[in-house]
Formats: sequence, C-alpha cells, structure tokens
Amino acid sequence: MTRYALTVEFDGRPYMGWQRQSHGPSVQQAIEDAIHAVTGERTIVHAAGRTDAGVHGLAMRAHADIAKDLAPFRLMGAINARLRPHPVAILACDPVADDWHARFSCLGRAYVYRIANRRAPLTFEKGLTWQVIQPLDADAMHDAAQLLVGLHDFTTFRSAHCQSQSPVKTLDLLNVERAGDRIAIHAAARSFLHHQVRSMVGCLAMVGMGRWTADDLRAALEARNRAALGLNAPSDGLYFLRADYPGDGYEK
Repeated sequence: MTRYALTVEFDGRPYMGWQRQSHGPSVQQAIEDAIHAVTGERTIVHAAGRTDAGVHGLAMRAHADIAKDLAPFRLMGAINARLRPHPVAILACDPVADDWHARFSCLGRAYVYRIANRRAPLTFEKGLTWQVIQPLDADAMHDAAQLLVGLHDFTTFRSAHCQSQSPVKTLDLLNVERAGDRIAIHAAARSFLHHQVRSMVGCLAMVGMGRWTADDLRAALEARNRAALGLNAPSDGLYFLRADYPGDGYEK
C-alpha cells in the first residue's frame, strides 16, 4: 500500500463542493471514482480543506492510499484520463510517508478571491469571478482588512453550519490588490472557519463601495454575532490557492 499526495485543480461550478455528498456531485467523488476505474480499489481521498459549492481549486492538496503498483507519473495520467470530461485535473502525484496526511499535516492554507470591478458583463469568467459594478476603493479595503489580521473571535464571519470547535482563529494575512479592473484578495491562515473568507470579502466590498467604514468592520468583528455581518460574497470568485507542509519552505 502506497500513500500518494495529489495536487488537484478544479472548476467548482458543477459541484456541491469538495466533500462527497448524497444530494449532488462532488470533486472528491469524481477523483475516487476515477481511482476505482484505474485500480479497482475503493479508497477515500482526503483533502487539505473542504470547499463549498461553486468554490474552485488551483492547487488543492489531497492524499489516497493505493495498493496497485503503479509509477506516480503513470498513475496521474491514468486518473486524469478517467476524470475526463470532469473539470478536475491531477497536477502532481508523489509517494509520501504513511503518516503524511493532507489535512492533519498541513501547516497553513491560502485562498485568493477574485473580483471583476466593471459594468460590462462577464463573458469568459462568468462563474469564475465575482462581478461588482459599483466602483471599489481597493486601498480602503486593504487598510480595513488589516483590522482582521491576527488572533480574533470570528463568530460574525462564521457560517451557522460551521463545525469548528472554536470561532477563534489567527489570520496571518489579508491583502487587497488592484490591477486594472481586477481586484485580488489574498488570505492565509493555519485554518479557516466555514464561510470565513467569503464573509470577510463581502464586508470588505462594502467598505470599498463606501457603504461601510473601517470602524463599521471593526464593530462587526467585535460584535461576535453573525447577524452583524454586512454581506457574504458569492462562491464564484473564491479559489483554494495553496496548502503548506513541513519542508515546503512556508514554515513560520
């Protein structure tokens, strides 16, 4: 039995999220079914994180235990062949130690949220970017975002369905960058609450529109109450960007 670390890219639009669901397709199910078609084995593919319906992945890390003796490159190619036409691809496949775990060995996770700040309708990026037609002040958004960096009780930014034992998390980074009519919001932490990134982005967008001030954002954080949330951004623009592990060079 060999444990393989997988790096996965996926378009989240057709899926109910990463995790296997009884009421719709998932990224996990697509990969597990592809592995079964290649190896004849039923295995569970564990991921670094669980993404919501419609959320995308640029480099989700996952692992699977496989008994069949296949070179990693051939295994990756065979899984990708079986994944077609699903919008899911294995970018890398490497044998790892038996105690390496995509979720529990992970030191940190990073997301990027993409906004198209323009009035013209989206064409190629529809469902892949959040379109905001009101002008956004990215500098004001970035300055306000720094209020959320550090150790906080993020109850306001937590979904009512979140299963985390504590709402207290340490946010390592929350940067807002503009390039033309595109805004990218980068977030990094050891772990995130359910809907935390989307909720933070939604409130930052309100700051960018001038509907909230930085003080309003601070008040929402300090309220520790989901009812104080201004806006939960849609899943369209959210991408799982990176998972960090010992030896990757991202250790603090």
